[in-house]
Formats: sequence, C-alpha cells, structure tokens
Amino acid sequence: MLKALAFAVMLPLILTGVAQAAGTDVAFAGLKTDPTLPVQVVADQLSVNQNDGTALFKGNVVVTQGTMTLAAATVQVEYAADKKTIAKLLADGGVKLSAGTDAASSQTAEYAPETGDLLLTGDVLLTQGASVISGQKLTLSLKTGLGTMDGRVTTTFTPAKPKKN
Repeated sequence: MLKALAFAVMLPLILTGVAQAAGTDVAFAGLKTDPTLPVQVVADQLSVNQNDGTALFKGNVVVTQGTMTLAAATVQVEYAADKKTIAKLLADGGVKLSAGTDAASSQTAEYAPETGDLLLTGDVLLTQGASVISGQKLTLSLKTGLGTMDGRVTTTFTPAKPKKN
C-alpha cells in the first residue's frame, strides 16, 4: 500500500521529467510586446555597412521596444530589403531581456521585430516571479507570450500559499 502511494506521488514528477527532456512549452505573458512599436538602440559605438545593409552596435547595448528591454555586449541589426525596416537583431554577450516582472538571460539572442519572434540560445534562464525555467534554447513569440524551452530543461515552481479562512 505504501509503495503504491509513493509511486502515485512520484508518477507526475517522473512524467514531468520526461516532458522536460523533450522540451517544455512556456507561457510568460510579461514577455510580450507590440512589434509595431518603434525600436530604440543605445550603445557606445556604431558601425554601419551600407554594402550588406547591417549596423553593428558595440558596448553596453540597450534595445527598447515598448516595455521590453534587451541588453548585450553587441547587437547587429540586419535591415530589410527596403533599408528602412529592421529584419533582425542579433545580440551576443551577456544577453539580458526584461519586460514587466518576467526576465531572461542567455549567451545569444535573435529577434525579428516585425513578427515578434525571439530565439534565445546558450544557458537560457527564464524567470517569472519566483518561478524559474532553464535550458539551452528558448523560442518565444513576443506577440503571444508563448514559447518552447529545449535542451535539458529544468523547472522550479513555487506553489501558491493556501488561503486562510
């Protein structure tokens, strides 16, 4: 009887571990932004390459769009064919992302402002309040706040405290 009870308690944890190894869907409503809002970039240095349509920001780079802020050592901006809109931002070096109460960090990030798609890779750590999820790759839609964490996912949840009557 005791063994059966222990197995029943452990089964959800075992199944969660299997799901974590394969990839975990996450919902972080705080990491949402309106991709139609302007993108502002501040850095210590800017190099522009007219030939390939890129700009490289170096040193204490901070990118802001709405309530979302991304900080990194370098951010390369790839412009669309019209040379006016940003097709992609490639961040590298101590990437930190925050919006509201949610935050993430990684080694690199790739962001498409027009679609709101974000890819964080390398030692990804995502927090929402006291809850933490870590892995190697996070694919996230900043339009919906939904994403998938892959690569030996570890999750720590803090249970809600019971209400006192």
